[in-house]
Amino acid sequence: MKNDKFDIKQQFNNISSKYDEQRKKLIPCFEDLYATATALAVTKNDSPTVLDLGAGTGLLSSFILQKYPKSKLTLIDLSEGMLEIAKTRFSVHSNIKYFASDYMQFEYSEKFDLVISSLSIHHLTDNEKQELFQKLYSIMNPGSIFINVDQVLGTTEYLDNLYKADWLNYIHNSGLDQTEISSAIERTKLDRMSTLDQQLQWLTDAGFSDADCIYKYNNFVVMFARKMD
Repeated sequence: MKNDKFDIKQQFNNISSKYDEQRKKLIPCFEDLYATATALAVTKNDSPTVLDLGAGTGLLSSFILQKYPKSKLTLIDLSEGMLEIAKTRFSVHSNIKYFASDYMQFEYSEKFDLVISSLSIHHLTDNEKQELFQKLYSIMNPGSIFINVDQVLGTTEYLDNLYKADWLNYIHNSGLDQTEISSAIERTKLDRMSTLDQQLQWLTDAGFSDADCIYKYNNFVVMFARKMD
């Protein structure tokens, strides 16, 4: 897995300057994913502490910041290049901390009202996902919410192949050039996807309540879980 994480860091460093521009062309349901995740981010605190795992360029955090302008954000990502884009995006905001780090190994010193992640956790192994969910539960405040925008494995080989074929058809007709398409396909070799049902059970096992899939388009999903008051 160490080599995988090095590869993830390198590949996302390489794509960082074009990542946001390409994302709509790589995700068929882009608008729905991010709109759903933002709508689910409900907190009683008007200046919530927010942890963004695998924050990348800070795209999902930007939607949260629009909703809660007083948010105190912590962005963690392996890729320094991606975080540099985030720093530019949030240059006028002072309540943001950036860590170029592995969020599995990071030493968390505070608790959070909202934990978000976008297209990152699917790079973890099954065991790492379970470990992460347990860790998140321990660093979240009572009443806090976890929102995971991610990709999941099809429950059968037939469905998984169907999802992949649909995605390939989409990106080949998206306007991306062949180099960009090849790069995107190459990055899928880093995926370690698990099924949706597995992950919802792991969230429940970690102590979360109301673990559910709120949105699904093929293998693109928005998962939700809550730490009870």
